[in-house]
Amino acid sequence: MRCAFLFPGQGAQVVGMGADIAKASAEASEIFEKADEIAGFKLSNICFEGPAEQLNSTTISQPAIFVTSAAVLEVLRKSPATNALRANVTAGLSLGEYTALYAAGIISFEDALTLVKKRGEAMQAAADATEGAMVSIIGLDEEKVRWLCEEASEGELLVPVNFNCPGQIVVSGSKAACKRAKELATKYGAIKAVRLDVAGAFHTEMMSSAAEILKKALANCEIADPTDTKVIANITARYYNNADEIRTGLEKQLTSPILWQKCMEKLLADGVEEFYEIGPGRVLTGLMKRISRKTQIININNLQTLNEVSRQFV
Repeated sequence: MRCAFLFPGQGAQVVGMGADIAKASAEASEIFEKADEIAGFKLSNICFEGPAEQLNSTTISQPAIFVTSAAVLEVLRKSPATNALRANVTAGLSLGEYTALYAAGIISFEDALTLVKKRGEAMQAAADATEGAMVSIIGLDEEKVRWLCEEASEGELLVPVNFNCPGQIVVSGSKAACKRAKELATKYGAIKAVRLDVAGAFHTEMMSSAAEILKKALANCEIADPTDTKVIANITARYYNNADEIRTGLEKQLTSPILWQKCMEKLLADGVEEFYEIGPGRVLTGLMKRISRKTQIININNLQTLNEVSRQFV
């Protein structure tokens, strides 16, 4: 049976994440301590105790989600009940791609966290310098979303950027264009349109300054070629072949659409039968149920779900 580990992206954060696991597991606690040292501040305290306003900021939520996911992964790897569980392939939604590369042994924990921290800071700076937003469109296919963007843009930037699952596409662009898209969505038959609580127009050209900063950071980062565990790229829905492709993929990811549905369909077509969502929230579990109702996906986001998985392997 082929197995995939999936890792969440920005938006999965919640105050208290990782606290029960860190309390119960020395391995998880060590990951958080290591993260605090690398980050240069008590990232663990913000994960465990908040405040939500601080945790939800782009600069904090990105490293926080990465570290919490890594801590859950560490317990899975070190627990006698689950240490035989191995992924043939890993995938992560946007930010989660860094966790996927770490899980596959391609980037070290320290390098991945350093990159994620720089990524969050660069994206926040790019958002501060532009007037961007994002809106999730529920209930429309790609063609109708593109028509919606065409009408709502009125010459401003507005493009579909997150192809998450059937009937859920996120558009990104100028604040005014996003506002118009939200108001016009039902005209095209959308069930609803929801403004996302994000700092700016992620995955568009408004993030080009952040992509430049990230490109320099990636050039100085040690990245291995994939070997035993494959990693699928968000922007192509194809597997990475070497370190150069990974650097390009991570840089372009900031200004390019995320093809999550196509990534999952590729894994299913290639025979992956068992999926584990590792990290805070249940976003990817929900998306997979919309992509393929028959597919088994197990969500591991806290101590309770970890223990439930452990019991299955005993």
